[in-house]
Amino acid sequence: MESITVDGGKGTVGLDAGGFFHLVWKPETALAVEDVHAAIEAINELAHGAEYPMLIDITHTRSITRQAKAAFSTKCAASRIALLGSSPVNRVIANFAMSRRTLPCPTRFFTSRDEAMNWLLHTPSP
Repeated sequence: MESITVDGGKGTVGLDAGGFFHLVWKPETALAVEDVHAAIEAINELAHGAEYPMLIDITHTRSITRQAKAAFSTKCAASRIALLGSSPVNRVIANFAMSRRTLPCPTRFFTSRDEAMNWLLHTPSP
């Protein structure tokens, strides 16, 4: 998988040979609206008009702004999104990103990469 750096340098995104996007935010990242928009642009560029499931690794993400939370409602080339984290802070960030907002595709939080990948790649789309 070839990864490209998201504008602003806070993360990388790639399209895996297995047919899914993998977005990784750098450790201790505080996500701002510009970061989310830059990631969406990179994802859409890699997709070339197609849609793929996406794994977003927020394991070491520190925080997310309200404006960045709102940006997650923007439609992109992701057909479904699995947020992968490992701590209570990650769960709060994921819940914050998913709460009270109509998301453009099915989105779930996981603490297990295997469970996240199983859901992404083997669960039929609605």
